[in-house]
Amino acid sequence: MYAIIDSGGRQVRVEPGAVVSVYRRPEPTGNAVTFDRVLFVAGDDGAFVSGSPHVAGATVTGVVDGEAQGKKIRVFVKKRRKGMRKTIGHRTQLTRVRITGIETM
Repeated sequence: MYAIIDSGGRQVRVEPGAVVSVYRRPEPTGNAVTFDRVLFVAGDDGAFVSGSPHVAGATVTGVVDGEAQGKKIRVFVKKRRKGMRKTIGHRTQLTRVRITGIETM
């Protein structure tokens, strides 16, 4: 069984037992997290439910495992004929969530 959730404007495929990274959430490590915005649920028997836009009554639960940083993104800005060059770096703050269950009604 797996589901596709919408978290922080990104769609993430989750399964029970999987550890996924989502945009930073304010919960401390060890707290339970519930995702209500479930877009798609597929069962082990091949049956699936698709929402428009969300599946009614479906929730995904998980436990916060900790925080991490995303991959370094380098932004290079240059203006031609001016001698202006600037490099900026950015790392997204992420929260790791261990998925414990997928419930549908």
